[in-house]
Amino acid sequence: MTENKYSLSQQIIDTCLSMNASGINHGTSGNVSARFGEGFLVTPSGVPYEDLTPEKIVEMDLNGGHKGDLLPSSEWRMHRDIYASRAEAGAVVHTHSAHATALATLRRGIPCFHYMIAVAGGTDIRCSDYATFGSAELSETMLKAMEGRKACLLANHGYIGFGADLCKALALAVEVEGLAKQYYTALQMGEPVILSDDQMAEVLEKFKTYGKQPNKG
Repeated sequence: MTENKYSLSQQIIDTCLSMNASGINHGTSGNVSARFGEGFLVTPSGVPYEDLTPEKIVEMDLNGGHKGDLLPSSEWRMHRDIYASRAEAGAVVHTHSAHATALATLRRGIPCFHYMIAVAGGTDIRCSDYATFGSAELSETMLKAMEGRKACLLANHGYIGFGADLCKALALAVEVEGLAKQYYTALQMGEPVILSDDQMAEVLEKFKTYGKQPNKG
């Protein structure tokens, strides 16, 4: 294993452990990947995160082929299709976070009740149609829900999103779960006030430089 592949594989493991420690996932229900060379590295199917080692992270190509004895995550198609269609994606995080999943079971996306919705790239976070986990149909409906966005909810399933790297992909997953919790809480008291198109246009413009430091990108 090359030093670069080993390092990236360890970062994937660290992301998985952080994902569960933060409470946005439990067990092995989620999965994580990172772009690598002409393909990507992804967590194996059904292996507890505490038992992962860099050698157990599965290398895949964009045709669906994989190397090694372990099978990739059952959701590898969603990861592969994001990398194939979104050049800006460097890492993907999929979780079954509690509040995002609760909204997904209602087939309800998250509207612009709060300006931070813009963190996912648009004026809302959509919920996809339902399809069986691991299927090509799920990947197809996910891509549709994610058009112009970096994240979406998956009907009766959970959350998926991408970032330029693992840190940003994880941070987005945490942020969206926070927004889902806020929206869910607000719904208990009534119907939240939705920001107008003009208000969100101003927010999206400001987000072009949000969180960026000189020479950091």
